[in-house]
Amino acid sequence: MWERIREIIKKEFRQALREPRMRGVLFVPPLLQLIIFGYAVNLDVDSAAMAWIDQDRTPQSRELLAGFEGSGRFRIEATPNTEAEVQALLDRGEVVVAVNVLPGFARDIERGRTAAVQVLVDGTNSNTASLVSSYAGQIVARYSADAMATQQKARMMARRTAADMTAPEVNARSRVWFNPDLRSRNYFVPGVMVNIIMLVTLMSTALAIVREKEIGTMEQLMVTPIRPIELMLGKMLPFAVVGLLDVALVTGVALALFRIPFRGSALVLLVSAMLYLLTTLGAGLFISTISHTQQQAMMATTFFTMPAFMLSGFAFPIRNMPEVVQWVTYLNPLRYFMEITRGVFLKGTGADVLWPQMLALLIYGVTVMYLSAARFHKRLD
Repeated sequence: MWERIREIIKKEFRQALREPRMRGVLFVPPLLQLIIFGYAVNLDVDSAAMAWIDQDRTPQSRELLAGFEGSGRFRIEATPNTEAEVQALLDRGEVVVAVNVLPGFARDIERGRTAAVQVLVDGTNSNTASLVSSYAGQIVARYSADAMATQQKARMMARRTAADMTAPEVNARSRVWFNPDLRSRNYFVPGVMVNIIMLVTLMSTALAIVREKEIGTMEQLMVTPIRPIELMLGKMLPFAVVGLLDVALVTGVALALFRIPFRGSALVLLVSAMLYLLTTLGAGLFISTISHTQQQAMMATTFFTMPAFMLSGFAFPIRNMPEVVQWVTYLNPLRYFMEITRGVFLKGTGADVLWPQMLALLIYGVTVMYLSAARFHKRLD
């Protein structure tokens, strides 16, 4: 049995690697996708174009402006004088935020009143608008806290009373774990690995078997002593090796090029990838049993990958989805491997924490592989 499987594996490797274009398809697209996703899929706002409208023109307003400039988050692109100019800048997309210091800003601060600062944000891109609004709010809040502290210090120096000197103070200090710099690239790049492995192994397995049917060599294989299970294993194992090589390739590029932190165990990632491959290879085998041509296999692969991608939590948080859709995501193997890769890369979690996801991948993998093998055997008969 294993001699026949070994011969099928040799045949698949020769057929897949003898053409330079096929060799490129197996390894170059995953690398390109990782690089493109790594650079293009970036939700960080490092420098937002800002318009500054100062209707107060006081040292206090200029101090607030210095806070925006010194934050590194904003760059002043225009200093309009009227609301019409502000609207024109936002309409043309020349700025994404406009900060308007209203008249009486310094007077209200000196009298201890609430001073108003208007922040106009272009909400076309909701994510960018949310980040920019949050950054602007933090700068204004920091300025407000500094101004309040200065006034309290002045009162304390003036009164010199024990009650003032022992006034309680509460400070909130935040600390971000796992991704201290809040770089979205650290979050997305590990997830790219999940999608790349799915696309490569799923499509390669489906096309490899359908190709035999399409060119008429399946009948020739079946008149040989090779049994269906042997043919199935011989077809899938080469692409399992390719999938593991892609895992190593993508991981190496993520660490070397994008400097993604890797805090977990490589063994946990490898074992999880092997469990994940059971599902993708089994799904590719199933697609091959329902397709007669390579075009049909590619269409079926697209039909499978798009919903799986959308429901994996790669770009869209699952907790933000409707409750019914959240339950549906538990049927998606990509969700579990996505949690594993991000946990291994960013959190350094091990099998003691990730075993439920690994168990789910094992159950889905064995189930899909069994159903696909049963249908594959039936179709060959």
